[in-house]
Amino acid sequence: MKRRNFIQNTSIATMGLITGAPVLNAMTSYKDAIIGHGTHKYKIDLNWGALNANYYPVNDCHEMVQDSKGRILLLTNNTKNNVIIYDRKGNLIETWGTDYPGAHGLTLKNENGTDMLYIADNVRNEVIKTTIDGKVAQIFSFPKESGKYPSKNQYIPTETAVADNGDVYIADGYGEQYIMHYNAQGKLLNTFGGKGDADHQFYNAHGICIDNRDAANPTLLITARQQNKLKRFSMDGKYINSIDLPGAFICRPVIAGKHIYLATIWSGDGDEGSGFVSILDENNTLISAPGGSAPIYENGKLHKMHQAIKIFHHPHDVCVDDDENLYVAQWNSGKTYPIKLSRV
Repeated sequence: MKRRNFIQNTSIATMGLITGAPVLNAMTSYKDAIIGHGTHKYKIDLNWGALNANYYPVNDCHEMVQDSKGRILLLTNNTKNNVIIYDRKGNLIETWGTDYPGAHGLTLKNENGTDMLYIADNVRNEVIKTTIDGKVAQIFSFPKESGKYPSKNQYIPTETAVADNGDVYIADGYGEQYIMHYNAQGKLLNTFGGKGDADHQFYNAHGICIDNRDAANPTLLITARQQNKLKRFSMDGKYINSIDLPGAFICRPVIAGKHIYLATIWSGDGDEGSGFVSILDENNTLISAPGGSAPIYENGKLHKMHQAIKIFHHPHDVCVDDDENLYVAQWNSGKTYPIKLSRV
């Protein structure tokens, strides 16, 4: 499937890739290009996972995860095949799912040796827990008991995080910006956040994950996308601090090893088609931005980020495999399949 609709002519001499070379087409100009900075650089594969769209169509490629068998699962809001399962070479294994018109968030949690999926559907206004092959196991419905929502359509969940004890956290990223905290049985334990400018509030609580890099002290990382921030909370919903990423409109945080990976859907002042990938180290410092400008800190503050090369249009999620290769799913990008970045 061609990706020329979002690959534009550009000079990328400042990135040390090529010098003023014209972009002939996606497969020739970027075949051997290396993007990223410092210790995290990648070779671009623009053809990974491309399928016959007549049989396996995608609309928005919202999120991706790797299961315990090493397979890569893609979530799309095309109800002909909401979940597309690949091997790591990009070959199709299987598809399933026709019931998720607002399929947006995809979280995988291994529960007692069994992979389970949590699908946040922002049209159905609920989160659906399924087996790895799509059998519905549990539904987290509109949280009327929270007292925060006069009507179901004001609750628009975008992402889920699952703790080791089975507790489930749901981010209402497109609604009233609250975080719902449930136990494994689906009982609502706590509600925190909400729309606003205060430290404990959000504008676009788009993504959430559990930061367990300090195993003795896990915390929640929650996106405040319109504020260009990641906000850290205790597991019981108390605000701790923020990570400022000026110019980076980030989607969900993904923890892999000691690093945080973030699809950055827009950059700079939020212009359309200006996305890249952000990578933070164990100190929560931005160390690489594949497709973006080089990270520069001055007096401890990050310079405003922006897209440097038009590889990506609207990155929406990053999946990190066992070899630290990246798979980038994109929203509103011409119904294109994911892009793979191979670690070099």
